[in-house]
Amino acid sequence: MAATIKDIRAETGLGLATISKYLNGGNVRNENRQKIEEAIKKLDYHPNVTARSLVTKRTRTIGFVVNNIASNFSGVLLQHASAYLHERGYGMMICDSSLSERQEEENIRFCVEKQVDGILMVSSAVDPGFLAPAVKAGIPAVLLDREIKSDAFDCVTIDNSNASERATDYLLGCGHRRIAVIHSEEYTGNERFMGYLASMKKAGVSVPDKYVCSAHIHSTELGYKSMMKLLKLKDRPTAVLTTNYEVSLGVIMALNEQGIGCPEDVSLIGFDELILPMVMRPKLTLVAQPMEEIASEGARILLKRIEEGNSFPPQRVSLYAALKEGESVRRIDVLKN
Repeated sequence: MAATIKDIRAETGLGLATISKYLNGGNVRNENRQKIEEAIKKLDYHPNVTARSLVTKRTRTIGFVVNNIASNFSGVLLQHASAYLHERGYGMMICDSSLSERQEEENIRFCVEKQVDGILMVSSAVDPGFLAPAVKAGIPAVLLDREIKSDAFDCVTIDNSNASERATDYLLGCGHRRIAVIHSEEYTGNERFMGYLASMKKAGVSVPDKYVCSAHIHSTELGYKSMMKLLKLKDRPTAVLTTNYEVSLGVIMALNEQGIGCPEDVSLIGFDELILPMVMRPKLTLVAQPMEEIASEGARILLKRIEEGNSFPPQRVSLYAALKEGESVRRIDVLKN
């Protein structure tokens, strides 16, 4: 016969109110928490989630709607969000939108049907209409990494434009003037492109159209094809800013295939401190997004929104992304550039 909360009471000597508070995610004294956890393990206790949700109106489940689960960036966000939520007694249901806005709409409806307590998401769409089912059901949603065309939702991003501007400033400070950029036309890509343009304008350096490479979404293919195109130019750039991790992968593939040295032939600055900077030699200079902070801050806001509803205004958090100097940018004589 399955163990019950009364069995935990008999094992620990604690009151039902204390045990129930712990099981529902409340704070209890450390010594009591330890007793309860030991009893749960010993008795192999499993709470009746369905019955509990009928009483509390909570499932203690968070839906995570991600635009592309194959992305390394998305995977790291999922890992950090899951760890944060698990520590607070929440599970996570993952829905992959596969870069499809239509699939994203279906994922939101699915989360609503499963009665999740809240939704974290890295979105593909920019129009807020896809979140209508969640709004109607009173389920809060927090956006990570990118914004949509609405100020009504909580959002955690980085200082994309400023971070890209600082990265371009660094290249200019190293003497580069022929600086190309590879970016997507999504929210983050456009923001980072704007930062690049601001830096070049500030330095009084013109940007030829042939130095700007873009596509609808970030991808390894975008990085590879763009770098191959740039390498064919007679006055090819001496430096390239890649605005996404997958783009950087594609660029490195093209350089390796063509036998082009970095930084002696082409200098690089990328985004995201994931696997590539750990294995690439020379070490890549990059803009490091605070991945754990993005995920945990988004989850923190979401849990607060679940507890307090709309008692506080929408949170718009922009985190600082640090520029980490590696060995992929060489200093050159401006007069020879």
